[in-house]
This record gives sequence, C-alpha cells and structure tokens, in this order.
Amino acid sequence: MADLQGLVPCCSRKGLMDKLVRAMLCVLLMAAGAGAAEADDPDAVIGVPLRGEEAEAFLTGAEIVGEPEEFDEAAITGPVRVSLTDGSRTYRAIFKHEETRYPEFRFSDGREVEDARDSFRHEIAAYRLDRMLGLDIVPPCVERKINSHTGSLCFWVEGSMTEGERRERGLQPSDPTWYKGQLREIELFQQFIADLDYSDLRNLVVDENLRIHKVDSSMAFDPDPNLLTGLYSSRLSQRLIRGLEGLDKKEINETLKPWLHKDQLSALWERRKRILKRAEQLIDDYGEERTLY
Repeated sequence: MADLQGLVPCCSRKGLMDKLVRAMLCVLLMAAGAGAAEADDPDAVIGVPLRGEEAEAFLTGAEIVGEPEEFDEAAITGPVRVSLTDGSRTYRAIFKHEETRYPEFRFSDGREVEDARDSFRHEIAAYRLDRMLGLDIVPPCVERKINSHTGSLCFWVEGSMTEGERRERGLQPSDPTWYKGQLREIELFQQFIADLDYSDLRNLVVDENLRIHKVDSSMAFDPDPNLLTGLYSSRLSQRLIRGLEGLDKKEINETLKPWLHKDQLSALWERRKRILKRAEQLIDDYGEERTLY
C-alpha cells in the first residue's frame, strides 16, 4: 500500500492518532475500489504508469488481453476498461468510441446546454494540449481501433478515488494551499478547453500521492468562444498562463485538426486571448504576486 501521509482528516492529531488515521484511509480507499492494483499484480502502480512518447507507444502498440469491462454505469458514452501488455508490462486503459451530438443536454448541476458535442476525439485533443502546455495533468491518450471501433485509449489512473469521493469522506490534504493550487490550475485548463462538464467531480481523479488527474474531457471544446461563467478565479496558475502565452496558433491548428473542427479551433484560440486578457487585468488590479502562484 502506498504512503498516504499526504491525507489527514480534519480532527487528526499527532503520534498514535496519525497511525490510526492512515490505517483508516487505507481501508477507505480499498473499500471504494480506489486503492492500488491487486497485490499479486507485478505491474501495480499508483497514478499513471508512463508519460510522453513512451506512454503513447505503449497505448498504440501493446496487445489487449482479456475482455473489456464496463466500470461506470452512469457514463453515457459507454467507456470500457481494457488491459494491455507489451510482453513485459501490463497496464490498464479506458477506451471510448462514441460520438454524439445533443440538441439539448442537462448536466449534473442543472445547467442546460444546446448543441452539446460528446466525442472521443476531445479526449485526445485535451491530452495533446496538455502536452503542449507542459502540464502533465491529463493521462496519456491516443487514437486506436479496437474490435472494429476507432476511439480514444487513455491510461487508467491506478490507486485513485474521485474528488467527489474524497470530499464525501472528509479527507483533507496536509498541504491545503498546494492542493487548492492543483484544483485552480485544472479549472483554468477547463476554461481554456471549454469543458462543459466541469461541475462533475468524477472527472477529477486523485491518486494516493494526492496528485489530481483531469479525466473525461469528451464534452470539452465547445465552439462558443466565451469563457465558462462557473469557473472564475482571481488566482491563476503561473505555469499555465506562461504556457498559454507561448502557444503558437499555427502549431495548435496543425496538432489538433485531426480531432477538432474549425469552429472549435477558432473558439479555442479566442478563449486563450480572453484568459490572457483577464490575467492582465487581474495583475493590473492586484499585482502579479497576488494573482499568479
């Protein structure tokens, strides 16, 4: 079992109480099905096993073993979890192949959106943007054909629970400022990609090292260039703002055109400009030190 010292309940104390608390957290994670992989699994990992080109090569070329398994009855796009091996390593991933366009869609927070697009292609586009920005918050994801279906194949986050489950269990990070910084950065990323499903806490996955992963971006990249009103913050991630400043429009279009339409690409660039304008205004009003972290 991985070290869980990063999580402490609100009422924890030092010494013996800390030991009892960590034991309780281990039980909670395992009971939620969010603990580490099975003990007899030689490739048991916490979080995402591979990154960058190595991850993409594995997802593209590894052999699928066993049968795909459903894992989330509430998911509307019918994702399945698969196991892959290259002969020496075995890891799990999520496969989606659905593409749906809804004339009207109601989200979990009650919002109703017209002409909502739900596509596996958005998963890949979100990962490619994450790489361009150097964030490392979206699990590696590639396009692949499985059983005659072309879709997205993205690494499963091992040893994790959703942000919603963490809050329900009252598990608090020992460094709230650092943890809140992760949440704010992901929220700003969701602004950039216009992730309409931003309110669903199942789309934020927390591993046992308290690292937050942004999953399920299938309803992102709305063609509306306006920023999402539910995700405003006066504190902004400096590395994400600097990353947005360094983006090249031509490179974005060339990188993402296999997965996004022209209206989505145009809206994406416009939102970049609006985020940077908002950052500039906040810095003018409050100073860079109070705005960027």
